[in-house]
Amino acid sequence: MKTIPTAIADVLIIEPRVFGDSRGFFFESFNQKAFDQATGLNANFVQDNHSRSAKGVLRGLHYQIEQPQGKLVRVVRGAVFDVAVDLRKSSATFGQWVGAELTEENQRQMWVPPGFAHGFLTLSDVADFLYKTTDYYEPQFERCIAWDDASVAVKWPLTGIAPQLSVKDRAGTRLAEAQMFGPTANC
Repeated sequence: MKTIPTAIADVLIIEPRVFGDSRGFFFESFNQKAFDQATGLNANFVQDNHSRSAKGVLRGLHYQIEQPQGKLVRVVRGAVFDVAVDLRKSSATFGQWVGAELTEENQRQMWVPPGFAHGFLTLSDVADFLYKTTDYYEPQFERCIAWDDASVAVKWPLTGIAPQLSVKDRAGTRLAEAQMFGPTANC
């Protein structure tokens, strides 16, 4: 497994070693020991999630203000543009974002640490998106930053795509008014 740094040091792209031939391919999508060695993390995953989205669905930017979740995300069908936004007030990269295209072809994964908002835009006709989390989903702690907040300025690849948003995502909070992770947060 290979780790690729991003513009925000704590967010990593993980590229598995894929073994393929004319019959298909094989790779370990997750191996705790290899993940810890490659990333220098000691993440403990407690929940796996699977979502399916149609082209143009934009989910996010979500986070949990308590019980923050680290997420290891990947696409097994289709393609998405995946985004992480640093919400740790004490961080030098507070309010900044990084994004990467995750596809079934490139098999890449993204590590989104606790203390970050996360979202994605579906680029293909359909995308199956899998993610492992380091804490359990707790709806009472979930928050949402507006996907189009000008102060964050995510450059979503929306050419020819009208984003489809949930009611929750349409009501996202601007970064300036959102609850953030302070120096004592468990991140």
